[in-house]
Amino acid sequence: MNDLSSLDAIAAAQAGSLRRADGAYRNVVPRQAMGLRKTLGLVWRMLTAKPATTVPDRPIPVRKLDAATLERAPDATLFRLGHSTVLIKLDGGWWLTDPVFAERASPFSFAGPKRFHAPPLAIDDLPPLRAVILSHDHYDHLDHDAILRLAPKAGLFLAPLGVGDRLVRWGVDAGKVRQLDWWQETQLGGVRLAAVPAQHFSGRGLGDSDRSLWVSWVIDAGDVRLFFSGDTGYHAGFREIGERYGPFDLTMLETGGYDLQWADVHMHPEQTLQAHLELRGKWLMPIHNGTFDLAFHPWYEPLERIAALAGVAGVPLATPEIGAALAVARPEAGPAWWRER
Repeated sequence: MNDLSSLDAIAAAQAGSLRRADGAYRNVVPRQAMGLRKTLGLVWRMLTAKPATTVPDRPIPVRKLDAATLERAPDATLFRLGHSTVLIKLDGGWWLTDPVFAERASPFSFAGPKRFHAPPLAIDDLPPLRAVILSHDHYDHLDHDAILRLAPKAGLFLAPLGVGDRLVRWGVDAGKVRQLDWWQETQLGGVRLAAVPAQHFSGRGLGDSDRSLWVSWVIDAGDVRLFFSGDTGYHAGFREIGERYGPFDLTMLETGGYDLQWADVHMHPEQTLQAHLELRGKWLMPIHNGTFDLAFHPWYEPLERIAALAGVAGVPLATPEIGAALAVARPEAGPAWWRER
């Protein structure tokens, strides 16, 4: 187990990471450099060529949650709260992935991707959390205000190297922060968690590109084993993760926000399916969709495409409505709720 809770240990771990060089973290396969011309072209495309279908034209269905519903939930139940935020009950405790409750996935309150729907419950209505599980520091995965409001509720924040430093700077008690490098593990009660490779990048401003690491997570409660991708492009490490930690009862894999212009850091649905197979997953639950407008495809397209692909491949697909309960040991397909538009 790697308990990197002290600031000295954190600094030593970052310095020793094989993923870090010249102060920045790296993928195994370098991602495409954006460059000024490509960046300006992307901004122009966002401003002038954004299809209307990237945003729903009517409210999407959301199951409201309350404390009584959560209290009745049996072990190995999860609730998708939107985008990549998932509330999971395991080992008698609650775990929360990439909590984003803000109105916008943006540094600004007046601009940037705006939510399609309100969260199914408020932060104040969340139960005490065994841990908050973080994949990286982008605004659609790491919400500053949510972190500060969750700090009194959470026993621990599990974060990639460098992301925990940011939490401490925001005011989270360093004793509540545990940072991991790729392939490092930690144990909380009866749950083993492993930070595993992802193909992505990090940064929240102009001067902090790749200064913190990005990871996916293995969540192993013994009788139930989950995979949470965070953000990632398709990469060769999925097969090794599957060999080391699979099979998984459920993979929560990003399926949305993709484009050919950034195909190396976000998966297209065909790659999501391939990753699931290499991870040796049983059920697949697509995440990173249905909450924010982050690309140029219709907002519902990721779900349509992965549903069609999974059907052809014979892969069981779980698509619960936002806020609906999913029993990990006995998943159900769920409705095609995105078609109710």
